[in-house]
Amino acid sequence: MENMLEKQVYEERKEYGGFWIRFAAYLIDGIIVGIPLGIIIALIYMLFILPTGIIDLINTDPAYIDQVITDEQIWMFMGSYLGATFVSLLIGFAASIAYFAGLHASKWQGTVGKKLLGLKVTDLNGQRITFWRALGRYLAMSFLSGILLVGYIIAGFTERKQSLHDLIASTIVIKNS
Repeated sequence: MENMLEKQVYEERKEYGGFWIRFAAYLIDGIIVGIPLGIIIALIYMLFILPTGIIDLINTDPAYIDQVITDEQIWMFMGSYLGATFVSLLIGFAASIAYFAGLHASKWQGTVGKKLLGLKVTDLNGQRITFWRALGRYLAMSFLSGILLVGYIIAGFTERKQSLHDLIASTIVIKNS
């Protein structure tokens, strides 16, 4: 009986994080993750493409673009470009997982953006989520919620302001009290 009373008290004082405050938190997180990743990715492309020598040829002889490029040069450039793209995607995905899933499962229960705006991610009972649930939530957010933004828009129509990835992972975003 006592447990039931505790649950009711907790349910009554919960205020859910709505679309706009969560959007603002995501913008903050985008800056925090995006700037360092942008620098790292630029360095990766430089490391992969500069050794091909094509950039040097273009810089020293602008008419080079009008000349015929050999198949070997094209393949070398394309291989370097695709290699840089693959490595950049892997690093970006790993960094995003570490940031979003790691911080959602941490003692903070949210990213820096959520922390600054007084939000935290919990399970449906208000408890901290595991890394695996946070990972599933992040993957659902990455692959499903962004499709035409419908996954985010439904937060405005659910009782607990849950987005599609929250519904899939059985999580809620609440305001710290």
